[in-house]
Amino acid sequence: MPESTESELAPNVKALWLKALSAVQTNNHGYAVKLIQTVLKDAPTFLEGRQVLRKCETIVCGGPKKRSSFLGMKTGGGFGKIASQIKKDPVPALPMIEEELEKDPFNPELNDLLFEAFKVMGLVESSAFALETVRKGHPEEAKLLHKLAEFYLGHEMFQKASEVYRDIIKNHPTDGTAIKGEKDATARASMQKGGWSEQASMKDLQRNKGEAAELELGSKTGLTRDQLEDRRDRLVAKYHEDMNQLSVVKDLAGIYEQLEDWANAHAFFAWGFTLSNGDVALQTKAGQMNDRVEEQQMKALEASAASNPDDPEVQAMLAERKAKRVAEAVEECKRRVEQNPTDPISRYELGQAYFNAGDFSNAIPHLQQAKRNPHIQSKVLLLLGLTFKSKGMLDMAVKQLSDALGDLIVMDNTKKEVLYEKGLIHDEMGDKPGALEAFKQIYEVDYGYRDVAQRVESSYGG
Repeated sequence: MPESTESELAPNVKALWLKALSAVQTNNHGYAVKLIQTVLKDAPTFLEGRQVLRKCETIVCGGPKKRSSFLGMKTGGGFGKIASQIKKDPVPALPMIEEELEKDPFNPELNDLLFEAFKVMGLVESSAFALETVRKGHPEEAKLLHKLAEFYLGHEMFQKASEVYRDIIKNHPTDGTAIKGEKDATARASMQKGGWSEQASMKDLQRNKGEAAELELGSKTGLTRDQLEDRRDRLVAKYHEDMNQLSVVKDLAGIYEQLEDWANAHAFFAWGFTLSNGDVALQTKAGQMNDRVEEQQMKALEASAASNPDDPEVQAMLAERKAKRVAEAVEECKRRVEQNPTDPISRYELGQAYFNAGDFSNAIPHLQQAKRNPHIQSKVLLLLGLTFKSKGMLDMAVKQLSDALGDLIVMDNTKKEVLYEKGLIHDEMGDKPGALEAFKQIYEVDYGYRDVAQRVESSYGG
């Protein structure tokens, strides 16, 4: 049984889901919780709904509750009935679990029961989500984190398993099982990334001693530039023998990337994409390398313009290049939206491209549509606030930033940026107390953030 998506919801259920998202956008999280609980009763495999539900519950409840201990697998205290139901039929147990999680969304015992229910149903992502909730709220719960790591290993998600083991070690530095597990999972993740199977012996992968030495060299990190160039030259020789060896092309692309030869890196990643019959990872890499080439050319042009401020030709070239890059970004983002018009992330990127181009009016509708994705909502609201600010609509800008703060619990870099921009707008509006309140919140946790110390201290005459 696979997880279901929004597009698969029945019409009446989808209407409730969209109503819930609207409630999230207006910071009516308690109401959103009730609506999504109803949605999940009809669509128990709808993972995105469960993720949004947990986020809303966290805002309503105020984060993880402190625990005195968690000894073993406690299913008592009213949870025994749920455990029995899971053994009979896990689907009816889900609303029972969610009803309890509404009071304590990070509860380890309940999320463990949720994990067991989803595992019986064969829902891999949902199973992982249940224990990832424990990992987020109670990372000290080693027993359940070990269970999560073993689950990832069982599904060959080695990189994720290694990350879980690292979290266990942070809280339990002497946990030998986690230490060994982290090393083994990391090694298996590397093999998986390189396309090696566990059954394949090194003799199968190494045709001769020279190739074995080259593989060993290629697996090392922190090679000197001379070593990289030597490896590049040997790979180039192999490439000229057969230009269609995908492994050689990928290795060459990687070496050129490490050497910061962006033009050649782009060329080989692009050729690798062609040889691979559509490997999206290689296509993405090719795009990234092309961006680096553009950045390199832009920096050179900017340096030339800075050293020749009175040369109108150089200044005109720089202005033209900047305008071209901005226009290309808009066109590329428009193409992505045309391909997937319901994707909120593509809408956000297009809104950002329009913002960078100074086309604030066209940015607004795309950013408003992007708000539907709760995972990027804070970023969207920040950019929407800056867009309204750029149009001189300061009161509406403050509203967007206030909405963004309603979703931000931890004082991370995003929250600091939102508070800072909100403070600047209040200041521009002549609302000194409002500006000071925003700056003070940053000052209390990060004295060195931008110029908040100067702004706050000057208000005291210091």
